[in-house]
Amino acid sequence: MTLLFIFDMDNVLYDYDWRTRMESLSKSTGRSVAQLRERWWLTGSEEKAEAGGFVSASHYLDSFRAAVGVDVTEEDWVLARAGAMAPLPDSLDAVSRAAELGRVTLLTNNGPLTHKHLPRLAPALVPLFGAEHLRTSSSYGARKPDPLVFRRVLESYGAAPADAFFADDLTENVAGAATLGITTHRYTPATGGGGMREAIERFARDAAPSVAGSRESHARR
Repeated sequence: MTLLFIFDMDNVLYDYDWRTRMESLSKSTGRSVAQLRERWWLTGSEEKAEAGGFVSASHYLDSFRAAVGVDVTEEDWVLARAGAMAPLPDSLDAVSRAAELGRVTLLTNNGPLTHKHLPRLAPALVPLFGAEHLRTSSSYGARKPDPLVFRRVLESYGAAPADAFFADDLTENVAGAATLGITTHRYTPATGGGGMREAIERFARDAAPSVAGSRESHARR
């Protein structure tokens, strides 16, 4: 059985500054950061998007435009998001190692418009994951920390919980994955990508006997 490594994106693989994003959107919309928060984020609309509540990127953008009362262009929305992100080299190195040990996939709490533009928003992830494995929670119809989203990721890859590893910066998200028996690692700036790589190596070592046993079992069939 191939090992599955699942990674969060924001503040794990990429540094993400929400305030910078809001200030950029404020400039392009003419709405204050407080107004943007009140009309979209505080209404629960973004969480709805993350859980698959909008059927497409265009549905999301049309709803965002209606909520803020401005005809925001898709380009301005993307530029605001991209301008708030910067890759974390040590974390990318950890993902590279995980890709040598198994399959890597992304699971980030974001909506369909982010999903559509992930290769552009996080270009450093494309050669590591492959564009088809850059996925948001919206594509699974549930958001972290709901165990349902982790169950659907496992089903998508045909992986057992014992063969899966998940890294995230939020305690509640790590706890959600752990309820299914997934091996977890909470990313912190103090331990950074180096600590995450150590956790990946440890998981792979611990999983090696069961993986080998599974291969031998299949070979005898």
